[in-house]
Amino acid sequence: MACRISELVIDVADPDRLAAFWSKVLGYVELGREDDGSIAIGPPDGGFGGPQPVLVLSPSSAPRTGKLRLHIDVNPTDRDQDAELERLLALGARPVDVGQTGAESWHVLADPEGNEFCLLRTRFQPL
Repeated sequence: MACRISELVIDVADPDRLAAFWSKVLGYVELGREDDGSIAIGPPDGGFGGPQPVLVLSPSSAPRTGKLRLHIDVNPTDRDQDAELERLLALGARPVDVGQTGAESWHVLADPEGNEFCLLRTRFQPL
């Protein structure tokens, strides 16, 4: 038996703003709020323990220093990569340069707080 990722906890300055952004990106809904201001979002039909991990957006005033050591990769499910890129940009993502050559098959983006993530090319079937 092995482990499975159930939650990804991300320190953010504005949990409400990032919960709204990532919910739109992933088709997630708010699952709950904690007294410390953390907001959990996840799949509408799965929630905690389902096949997709829950994101917990935890408030933090600590400044970010340097490149993230871990980032999220996302794949389109109901459109091609170019159309999904347009959708993500319209939601508030922005392209960022982390040293890519331009020959990559993915796009490096940042969420509204500057956290990098990648949009991959392969289209996945929705869960």
